[in-house]
Amino acid sequence: MDNNKIGHHISGQFNKELEDIRNKVLTMGGLVEQQIELAIQAFTQSDLEMAELVIKQDNLVDDLEMEIDLECTQILALRQPTAFDLRLLLTVTKIINELEIVGDLAERIAKMAIQLADTDGKNDQYHELQHMSELVKDMLHGALDAFARMNVDNITVITGKDANVDREYDSIVRQLITHMMEDPRNITRMLNMLWTVRAMERIGDHACYICEHLIFMVKGQAVRHLSQAELEKKMQVQ
Repeated sequence: MDNNKIGHHISGQFNKELEDIRNKVLTMGGLVEQQIELAIQAFTQSDLEMAELVIKQDNLVDDLEMEIDLECTQILALRQPTAFDLRLLLTVTKIINELEIVGDLAERIAKMAIQLADTDGKNDQYHELQHMSELVKDMLHGALDAFARMNVDNITVITGKDANVDREYDSIVRQLITHMMEDPRNITRMLNMLWTVRAMERIGDHACYICEHLIFMVKGQAVRHLSQAELEKKMQVQ
């Protein structure tokens, strides 16, 4: 973490409050990362117990989101922060919302795993799904690491991986459509798998959104809606 960003306030209690919020965001991020890992394992291994664990863990993620949001609101009201501290708190409220959505997407994958557990079908798409999941997990982990270090120097490396995720998504969707056309009996199963890969693709998007929020926090620049090329150019000139 960049100690030049946090830790130089007259009020030691204010320092503690900001550090506490930061640590809770990282804890929430760690739980969400674990949710993704377990959800994919549950899906590919038809592990109902693991799927149920993901669903239960989502309650912990939701509780943390509400707790962190309340703390940010209280600090905004009582401390009236400015400059970086204000951007930090505003960014945290956005990041925890992104993480909560990612947790919900992991929960959706776990529920798909339960629905598919009792059906017969080929698992030939699972290795592509696992590869796609590694890409999105890497993106989310990189975004959380950038938040922990308060450093966005390499943020475009993370956002640049989203193109690979989209290509993986398109490839899997084409395979699923082919299976449905070959045998209508595959339709229900393939649609469930389609929801799962769509959830993974959305996780990659939310990792990118976190990166965009971090750029605002560190540099005070709004970069939403920029293309990857535009984002890279903007980061180079700052």
